[in-house]
Amino acid sequence: MATDIRIDYYPTHEQEGIKFRRGHVLPFGATMVPNGINFSIYSSEAIDCTLVLFERGESAPFAEIRFPEEFRTGNVYSMIVFDLDYERLEYGYRMDGPFNPEKGHRFDKNIILSDPYAKAIGGRDTWLAKPNWDDIYPYRSRLVFEDFDWENDHPLETPIEDLVIYEMHVRGFTQHPSSEVKNPGTFAAIRSKIAYLKELGINCVELMPIYEFDEWENSKENPVTGGLIVNFWGYSTVNFFSPKAGYAATGKFGMQVDELKTLIKELHKNGIEVMLDVVFNHTAEGDHRGHTISFRGIDNKTYYMLTPEGYYFNFSGTGNTLNCNNPVVRNMVLDCLRYWAADYHIDGFRFDLAAILGRDQNGAPLSNPPLLESLAHDPILAKCKLVAEAWDAGGLYQVGSFPAYGRWAEWNGKYRDGIRKFLKGDDGLVGKMAQLVQGSPDLYYYRGPTASINFIACHDGFTLYDLFAYNEKHNIANGENNNDGGNDNDSWNHGVEGETEDVGINQLRHRQIKNALSILMVSQGVPMILSGDEMGVTKFGNNNTYCHDNELNWTDWGLLKKNADIYNFARHILRFRRAHPVLRSATHFQHRDYVGSGFPDISFHGTQAWKPDYSDSSKCLAFMLDGAHAKNGSIKDDMIYVAMNTYWDALYYELPVLSAGRNWYLAVNTSMPSGEDIFEIGKEPILSEQGRFLVGGRSTVILVGK
Repeated sequence: MATDIRIDYYPTHEQEGIKFRRGHVLPFGATMVPNGINFSIYSSEAIDCTLVLFERGESAPFAEIRFPEEFRTGNVYSMIVFDLDYERLEYGYRMDGPFNPEKGHRFDKNIILSDPYAKAIGGRDTWLAKPNWDDIYPYRSRLVFEDFDWENDHPLETPIEDLVIYEMHVRGFTQHPSSEVKNPGTFAAIRSKIAYLKELGINCVELMPIYEFDEWENSKENPVTGGLIVNFWGYSTVNFFSPKAGYAATGKFGMQVDELKTLIKELHKNGIEVMLDVVFNHTAEGDHRGHTISFRGIDNKTYYMLTPEGYYFNFSGTGNTLNCNNPVVRNMVLDCLRYWAADYHIDGFRFDLAAILGRDQNGAPLSNPPLLESLAHDPILAKCKLVAEAWDAGGLYQVGSFPAYGRWAEWNGKYRDGIRKFLKGDDGLVGKMAQLVQGSPDLYYYRGPTASINFIACHDGFTLYDLFAYNEKHNIANGENNNDGGNDNDSWNHGVEGETEDVGINQLRHRQIKNALSILMVSQGVPMILSGDEMGVTKFGNNNTYCHDNELNWTDWGLLKKNADIYNFARHILRFRRAHPVLRSATHFQHRDYVGSGFPDISFHGTQAWKPDYSDSSKCLAFMLDGAHAKNGSIKDDMIYVAMNTYWDALYYELPVLSAGRNWYLAVNTSMPSGEDIFEIGKEPILSEQGRFLVGGRSTVILVGK
């Protein structure tokens, strides 16, 4: 009575005791089916394909099964293999075809290739464990059993204007001994710091690359310490579907998928979204001198942008450029992000060097990039945040002009640059500041302030502390003669390069950090801070620490005590933003009173009320937000007045007159010592003089009108 058994349960072929049959072409990758595993892989130019099967960790395969020609459908090879132990299995492919680089072909059947759709990669299971350099298959594709219990978890869908994003490196966040966590440097260790993140006021962590990468790929000697230089940041993907095993305490047991999902579930329980920094602009295979891992040996011409001579276009600055607007690659990117959104409950994605994703296969910018449009309209990604780093290493700079399709936000590099210059005291920036604090309507007039991800420091460049402690980069330890990293930092050391015992300089540096945090948190748009900036982390002037697995990248938690004033200020200024919805608008200001409150939604001022000074020499700007217009008038909030003074001396600011019965209260004054620089919500002291306020030199003052 087995008449209802599906015919594809039955093998049709056998080789040395292994049974198999023609498979399903979709989905790509390895998928568990009744009694077996379906393998499916694309190649348009291969003339032959062989499935290679290993017992986990074994040096030699236990079987190699050539795909019969009749198993190929179009350009897809598919096969079901029966009776495999999926928990002990590792697999790869050999692709045969022409090796003719001038024509774009680099097939080599002697190399075993990773599956681009593998859900886990073995071979790099423990961070910095020395690999077996003689391994014939170092990046091993594995299967993942879908048995994780998510309970009731789902993406949080927090309105983007309400986010405070915290850019974090998984290993760097807890690896320092001062973190005092179990299993430092792992997904599990981050769970130990969730209470800290909540106390700080973070509701979104943006994880720097967590896809599988090889920390050994460019290992060389640190010329300063003699230690090892590694790929620490991870911006060289080996596989887009697999989490980094070396970031998991359980990676050596192959449990990195469950460990990461557990972290995401716990973060969600605490109201914290998870955004991934994804790198689709290039891969770990490098340029023509690089090694073959996967894409190059499967279909080089499809996966990479190639010059007419067969070399790799290098718009990423790292050797190769993924050919993202090829339909096959485009579908892989979509499949990948859908997988992370659906199977890992990821809330959003930040796309590294995203301008590349808008180039055609010859590198020319497209007017209507199909990948970006597809991502914007994808039904599975419909609630995910999509954030572009809207430039690339090939000179394409699209801040304010990135193809958005009503969905995309951008890292606003112009916000970063403008705020830095203003805080430094450069001339001619008051008008620019008026745009930046509004969410840059000059850039995003039709997209709203939520298109602007505001930041002043990120992983790439100086930390916030170093921004005010160094005039020049100090990257000697990178081994590139200090030639790497950006030169246009808009930084200022305040008189001494690097660390100093000068009390006055250190006080001024701390004040500048507080100024930066204040402006960031009262600006419309979406604020992002670099992990550790809330406690004054330093990288000692290195603005490109991509290659250091040491104190340059490990968060020193001892700074919480050393720089307690910075941390205390950061924690309270984040609360201030959260307490005032007028700071978090999803639409641009209209510069008029449309609720009948007697005040416009926003107004600008100088040292004289209602008279902003936009002259080149001006270093003073104040603005006032009318709480009656919060969230387009749907919520009532206090009046907020912000006075910024980057002049070196104190100046009196005339205050706007409030409506009858209201008074000004002091919320923030960065020129005051800790304990008097910021006040708890509801405990702000009333001003003794309501008509004017003395704003200290290089200081920021925030008042609440209620």
